[in-house]
Amino acid sequence: MIEPLIKGRLRARPAIDDADRAAACALRQACFGAETIAGADVFDTRSTQILVEDTASDTLVSCFRLLSLERGSLTQSYAAQFYELSALAAFGGRMLELGRFCVAPGCHDPDVVRIVWAAITEVVDRLQVDMLFGCTSFQGVDPDIYLDAFALLRARHVAPASWSPARKAAHVYEYAEKAKFKPNLTKAWRVMPPLLRSYLAMGGRVSDHAVVDYEMNTLHVFTGLEVAAIPAQRKRLLRALV
Repeated sequence: MIEPLIKGRLRARPAIDDADRAAACALRQACFGAETIAGADVFDTRSTQILVEDTASDTLVSCFRLLSLERGSLTQSYAAQFYELSALAAFGGRMLELGRFCVAPGCHDPDVVRIVWAAITEVVDRLQVDMLFGCTSFQGVDPDIYLDAFALLRARHVAPASWSPARKAAHVYEYAEKAKFKPNLTKAWRVMPPLLRSYLAMGGRVSDHAVVDYEMNTLHVFTGLEVAAIPAQRKRLLRALV
C-alpha cells in the first residue's frame, strides 16, 4: 500500500513477512498488556500492517494497520463490531480505517507520531480517501481517570448526526450524559491519547459514548475525520512530511 518512508532515523514501511507481523503483535501485547487479546486477528489479514522502526537502534517503536473500505463494506471494519455505522455508510466516498495504533512503552519521541501521520497522509492522498476513522483508545476501563477529557469531547468534538455512530456494544460509558461540566483543559489534554489529540487538531469528531472493551482493557471512542474538512494549513503541513 505504501513505499517505505524515511524521516531522520525513523522509517515507516509495510510489514512484508511473518517475522514483521509477529513483531507487531509483540508490540501490541507490550502496549495493551499481557492479559489482553493483542495477537493477530481476522482484520490483520484484510489490512496493511505498517511498522515504524528506529533505524539507529534497529527497534520497532510503533505499528498500526490500514484497511481501505467503501461505504458498502463498512460492516467489514473493526469498528463495526462495537458501533452501529449505518449513518456513516450514507456519508459516501472511500474510507480508510486506522487500527491497532500503538507506540512502544517508554518511547516519547514526537517524531514517531509525525511519521505515522506522514505515512497515513500518503495513503489518503493516493487512494483519494474521503473519511479516515477508527477506534481511539484510553488505557484501562475506569472512566473516572478521564472525566475532564470526556467533558471536553462532549463540549466540542461530538460527531454530527449525519454520520455519528449509534450504540451497539454491550458495555458503554455514556459520557455525553455523565460528563456535563466545564472541563479543566489542562487535565483534559494531559490524559487525552496522543492519537486522539492529533485527530482533534485536524477537525476529527467522536462518538457520543465510549465503549468499554474488557478484552483489550481499554475505553474507546469512535473517531472520524472528514478529509475535506481538514484546514488547508494543516493539510499543507501534513503533505510536507511526506
